Amino acid sequence: MFFARLDHPADFDGWRAAARTALALHLAPDQMSFTVGAETPGLFAEPLPVAPADAPQPSVAKAFPELAKTLVCHAAPERFDLAYRLLWRLQREKRLLEIASDPDVLKATEMEKAVRRDSHKMKAFVRFREIEVARDNGASEKLYVAWFEPFHHIVERTAPFFARRFAGMRWSILTPLRSVAWDGETLAFGPGRSVADRPDEDDMEALWLTYYASIFNPARLKVKAMQAEMPRKYWHNLPEAKLIAPLIAGAEAAAQRMLENAPSLPSIRHERQKGRDMVEAKERTARQGNQPRTLTEARAEAKHCKACPLWEPATQTVFGEGPDDAPVIFVGEQPGDQEDLAGHPFVGPAGKVFDQALAEAGVDRSRAYVTNAVKHFKFEPRGKRRIHQKPTMGEVKACRFWLDLERDLVRPKLIVALGATAAAAVLGKTVTIRDTRSKLIDLDENTQLLVTVHPSYILRLPDPEAQARETALFREDMGRVLSAVPEIAAKP
Repeated sequence: MFFARLDHPADFDGWRAAARTALALHLAPDQMSFTVGAETPGLFAEPLPVAPADAPQPSVAKAFPELAKTLVCHAAPERFDLAYRLLWRLQREKRLLEIASDPDVLKATEMEKAVRRDSHKMKAFVRFREIEVARDNGASEKLYVAWFEPFHHIVERTAPFFARRFAGMRWSILTPLRSVAWDGETLAFGPGRSVADRPDEDDMEALWLTYYASIFNPARLKVKAMQAEMPRKYWHNLPEAKLIAPLIAGAEAAAQRMLENAPSLPSIRHERQKGRDMVEAKERTARQGNQPRTLTEARAEAKHCKACPLWEPATQTVFGEGPDDAPVIFVGEQPGDQEDLAGHPFVGPAGKVFDQALAEAGVDRSRAYVTNAVKHFKFEPRGKRRIHQKPTMGEVKACRFWLDLERDLVRPKLIVALGATAAAAVLGKTVTIRDTRSKLIDLDENTQLLVTVHPSYILRLPDPEAQARETALFREDMGRVLSAVPEIAAKP
């Protein structure tokens, strides 16, 4: 009987090296065992000898290395032995992993699922708390520390996720099994820590609890589903867990209040008919040659537009703005909450991203005409907030009268569609950003179209790296605008 000593409970590299040596020495699974750290091997076990220098590398199915890497993270004491037994059998049964009913394969599959599930829970339920750490020079710096209690040895497996997600801050995650620290460049792993090392609550905790309570929707509460996704084991380490019981207890009353205070919206059937009537009226007006002849006239008439149901809950019509001889028209999807209140396009958070990209590309916004495919804000009331909703193609078509009128009056050289809805409004058909982005498309002999993403898409990305990447691509598209229409360049 031989044994191999591994450095830590999830030491996949150590297990792999020892397993290859054991295979080279033709050691059957019942002749091989693994110990971790200072664990005592079997009474008659001997250290694993060195493998012959000319020993061949084992041949395994492509799926096995990842399976083994996951298996060694399980808490079961026999995890290393099971992984080696599978490796041994794969040398003789090449298609072993395809036999789902095999006892070893079945057990490995169940263990793999358990590890993946635990890793997912760690990503979801780790809560960092800010602490002040004194440095040698007397100064202090901020450190973010979290306490988590996993079922399995998943710290090495899951830590790279946090390094990517929180690359710009120094943090540590403490668990009873293993700990990890990130200094902004490298991950450092260490032994498990005591619950006494768990950080105390910080100043942000009250703000987080206020936010958590505010987004709670009693109408969508499903207690069993919630507990299945967030088992009680994790509750005592989640700051928001203290709110769960009172929120559940008051859910029925809160849902009733929502029903009583629900906004009164007009009949959809009535508004659809009214929209059809308005579209027909505008078409008759256009045929009679009485449509607005200037942007000022168009803006004044659009204030009274009721071509679709969106006019009634919205604060006002948000028409396009810019010079009537602008060489470029930027078309967004629809006004947002701040645009609806201000009456001007692209003045909210997405507008700030838009302005910054234009400035960095050297484009003068004041020389451009900026508008939206839909002129009214479409939203869903949620308490005191108004949540943006994507307009339907019917609503886009009802509003296309105004977009076509803006295009006819301005006569731009280039139209820039910010998002798929805007592109569909300009082209009259549904297209994808993936297939059309950054390409100059001829609309007629005098006008081209450039499709890119909407700035709000960048704001919605949760990953800072993805935000930075998409911001750079959006800035490049604004550079293409300048290349296509040089006269829109900002003055030095």
